[in-house]
Amino acid sequence: MPNKTPQELSTETTTDFGDLTALTINCTLKKSPEGSHTDKLLGLVEAILVKNDIALNQVRLVDHDIAPGVYPDMTEHGAAKDDWPSIWEKVSAADILIIGTPIWLGEKSSVCQRLIERLYGHSGQTNDKGQYIFYGKTGGVIVTGNEDGIKHVGMGVLYSLQHVGYTIPPQADAGWIGEAGPGPSYGDAKESGDGYVGYDNDFTRRNVTFMTWNLMHMARMLKDAGGIPRHGNSVDLWNDGRRFDAPNPEYR
Repeated sequence: MPNKTPQELSTETTTDFGDLTALTINCTLKKSPEGSHTDKLLGLVEAILVKNDIALNQVRLVDHDIAPGVYPDMTEHGAAKDDWPSIWEKVSAADILIIGTPIWLGEKSSVCQRLIERLYGHSGQTNDKGQYIFYGKTGGVIVTGNEDGIKHVGMGVLYSLQHVGYTIPPQADAGWIGEAGPGPSYGDAKESGDGYVGYDNDFTRRNVTFMTWNLMHMARMLKDAGGIPRHGNSVDLWNDGRRFDAPNPEYR
């Protein structure tokens, strides 16, 4: 399918994604209404999701008072205020989570690190199968910046997501970086006045498209399968003293 646009790919699919929910979390350091380059790149992802009738929620995390810590509600651990519980409702409801982060000093943003720590605060919770709470959900990441580090940042974020239980499909990261040092960022107007920086980058457009569709396909498969099978990964059964030494239909 040479030169197919994301819009053409969306209209040609016969798969129904209409019962899926997605959440994008922008981990920019810029509060609204200031423009965010990460938000512009997330927009490519969001357009594909919405085109395929996936219910979409969006969060710019820095606009909320997210207390540091690794508990579900940090007001129970000394924080004066914590908006995380309201964000968690969206995370918990989403079949697909896409984290967007800029690169600062070669790393994900401090806001992104705080998000991962707060996700980790729920890692001991379980679903109705006794599995960790993030089982059956898919995760991906997009990265923007003016310095090297897309793969490094993607590696860290995707490791964190799979560690707490997210399923990571193939090609689950994408990004765009400009020339090293000061200069235009993704979505800035070109000096020539002819378009915007990065919008015509085929490598980025391709990887963002592949990532989004892979997340959608994986979420569809997990939903249709009723999640990940229970055998061998149920915390509840493990704590009951059952060690899954041999296959047993009772545990499925």
